[in-house]
Amino acid sequence: MIKATNVQKYYGDLQVLKGVNVAIKKGEVVAIVGASGAGKTTLLQILGTLDTPTNSNDSTVEINGVAVTGLNAKNLAKFRNEHIGFIFQFHQLLPEFSALENVCIPAFIKKTNKAEAEKRGKELLDFLGLSDRYHHRPKELSGGEQQRVAVARALINNPSVIFADEPSGNLDSESAENLHQLFFKLREEFGQTFVIVTHNADLANMTDRKLTMVDGLIVD
Repeated sequence: MIKATNVQKYYGDLQVLKGVNVAIKKGEVVAIVGASGAGKTTLLQILGTLDTPTNSNDSTVEINGVAVTGLNAKNLAKFRNEHIGFIFQFHQLLPEFSALENVCIPAFIKKTNKAEAEKRGKELLDFLGLSDRYHHRPKELSGGEQQRVAVARALINNPSVIFADEPSGNLDSESAENLHQLFFKLREEFGQTFVIVTHNADLANMTDRKLTMVDGLIVD
């Protein structure tokens, strides 16, 4: 499902990733753990096509058999929109739009017609317990509700893989627990692969596998 080989990343003279190799199977829920500064978010961003390896000629990142490191900018953006979903610590919802409008944005980018996008968006919001929040703007939602809207947005295009960066880091303990359980419910319902960077030990211990990073390498 996801395969990366010899991924290196430099920021100036600082080497953040030192030749990372990783393979993740379809349908796995995998946690990337480690101390701050170990390279977790950098690796997640490269796996998720938001960043590129410094040694792009000597490394590969494949998703569903597609070598994404070889795609041009236009094709990469299209692939990302159609095959990848993102959930961040801070929900990144657009404040001027309703919950439903926020959810539908990736579908509109994909050129899905409005009626079909809104139908799918409502189905996801219903599934996530937000059927009475379609027309609420982010400021009218609780933190947990905002993050569930962000989850629906990540799912709108039926992506193969969801990348999540500290998804429960900004939530209270009850909302965090609910979100963690939701990931596994979504895996069972829709078959997505999840790759999650987290400092939350409870979430990491729930996953199928933990990848521990130390000083820019996966050590376990």
